[in-house]
Order: sequence, then C-alpha cells, then structure tokens
Amino acid sequence: MSAPGYLSPHQSPGSYSMDPYPVPQGGYGDPNHAPLPVGFQMGYNHQQPHPGQPVMYQPGPIGPGPMPMPEYGAPQMGPSPGYGGPMPGPEYGAPQMGPGYGGPMPGPEYGAPNSGPPAAISPAPAAVVPVGVPPGLEYLTQLDQILIHQKLELLEAFIGFETNNQYEIKNSLGQKIYKAKEKNDCCTRYCCGALRSFDMKIKDNTDREVIRLIRPFRCASCCCPCCLQELEVQAPPGTTIGYVFQDWNPCVPKFSIKGANKETVMKLEGPCFACNCCGDVNFELTGKDGGKPIGRISKQWSGLIKEVFTDTDNFGIQFPLDLDVKMKAVLMGACFLIDFMFFEKD
Repeated sequence: MSAPGYLSPHQSPGSYSMDPYPVPQGGYGDPNHAPLPVGFQMGYNHQQPHPGQPVMYQPGPIGPGPMPMPEYGAPQMGPSPGYGGPMPGPEYGAPQMGPGYGGPMPGPEYGAPNSGPPAAISPAPAAVVPVGVPPGLEYLTQLDQILIHQKLELLEAFIGFETNNQYEIKNSLGQKIYKAKEKNDCCTRYCCGALRSFDMKIKDNTDREVIRLIRPFRCASCCCPCCLQELEVQAPPGTTIGYVFQDWNPCVPKFSIKGANKETVMKLEGPCFACNCCGDVNFELTGKDGGKPIGRISKQWSGLIKEVFTDTDNFGIQFPLDLDVKMKAVLMGACFLIDFMFFEKD
C-alpha cells in the first residue's frame, strides 16, 4: 500500500488512487462555508466599498493600511514605539543606540573605564613638604634611628697617612641616605691631630649639600673650662640650626644640645671611661633637666683587629620619632664630635 499522493509500483503514470494534494474542506470560497462578513475583503482594494458600508481589513500593523513589503536593502520594520514606521539602521561608524528614547550613547573616551560614565582625570596631589624642615632633611622626619659607618682608607691603614675622614649615613635597613666628608688640609691633620678644626659637608644621594658641620680649634684639657669643645650645625649651609657644647666635668663627658639661639634643648652624658674594650660605649640622651633617657649615641664594637689597626668606627644614634628634625641633625653633629674627641687615633 502506498502513501497517499505518491505512485504505487503497480500504477501507471496518470492514474492516482487519490488526489496528490488534497484540498481541505471548508475555508473561504467553499460553498458549504458560512458567507463572508459584511465588508470583509479578501484582498486590499484601494476603491472605497459601498457608501455607508464598514470596511474590515486583515490583521496588520497598527494604523490604517496594510504593511507594504520592504524593498531590497531597506531597513527592517522594528518594534519601536509609534505607528509602525521603519527603524533606520545606524550609519557606518555611528555610535550605538542607547537606552531611553533612541538617542545615541557617546562612546568612552580614551583611557576611561569600561563601564559607567567617563570620569574626569584628577591631577596628581601636590607633594606635602613639612613646615619648618630644611631642604634635604625631609626623610629624617620618618626615622628614629641612624647608623654612621666610617669608611676605611687603604692609604691610612697601610702606611699611616692621615686622610680626611669619610662616613656613610644609613637608615636602620642599611640603606645609604647621606654621605659625609671632612674638609681639611694635611698640615692641620698632622699638627693638631684629633683636636683639629674642620668643616664637614653632609650630602644626600643626589650630591646636594644639606648639612654643614663647623668645628673650631679647642683644647682638650678638663682643667681648662674656658676653652671647651663645640660644634656648629648648619642646614642648609649658611643657616645655623643648633650647637653642640661640651659641659665642664672632671669625671664624665657631658654635652649640651642647643638650638639656634643657644638655648639648651637636651643633654648628653657618656661613661667615665669613654673607651670600648670589647663592648659598646653609650652616651645617653636626656631632656634639658635630665631624667629618664630618651635616646642615645652608641659607639659600636667593630672587632678586635679593626679596632686595633684602624680608626674606622661605627655609630648608632637613637632618638624619638617625633623629635624636631633640626635636633636630629644636631645629634648627628654631636656623634661626629664624639668620634673626634674619644675615638680618633693620633
């Protein structure tokens, strides 16, 4: 048995058991179907039907008239609000249509974030410089400890020729922040020894001079209180920010840390015998009226061979973090003065 509408193997062409495409019964145009509604047209006719007769159209877009077929290449009919008009496609390179009422959405500017409205680029904040800090000493405001290492001079170590002292000033991590070098002549170094006067320049890592230390010639006799040691500290060079004065005492070394107007700010006191024999030598830092120590300057033990055959010394300075940065610089000057007075070999 063959399927309806297809030839059977026993049938000849032209003879069919049934119509190949049966026509469904009923529908418009069938005499057995109910008549069409009044005014209903099978096709659209531009001519107006009989006067007074209502016109019914086939379902279509909102608004009168049928939906015409678009030409080739014409924009598609879109679901935009309105009366069924065509939605024009964007031109080449035009911005994409955004939400709302079909207005264009501007593209993001170069460097703007991927989402959200493009934000304005704010300028970088200006660097905050602490008030009253000499130029080049800004980093000292963040420190409460300084390490000072004297550099080894090979010429001085082998033949004993006295050269200008050089130092490296580092933070607690061992990173160099300043370098210091004595400025003196050969005759003064040999004739006056450790009592010699000097100018010492302290420079930062950009080779800019930020501190200058000035030591005049003074005698070292503890029996002569009228000619004690002193040191002037300038930062920047030419502007005095403080002094270090030796206080007369026949038993222990004492110093006064003074401000620019020679007012006493702090006191510094060392041991009775300022020599390091297999240990550190500490100079305690106190307030101007004494009391509990608030810091110290320590001559650190460098080892027997280095202590005996060289005069390269290592120092550590501890002070309060919130101490005035100018007084921190004055304490650095006090450390160099202590090195020349007690640990510099003649």
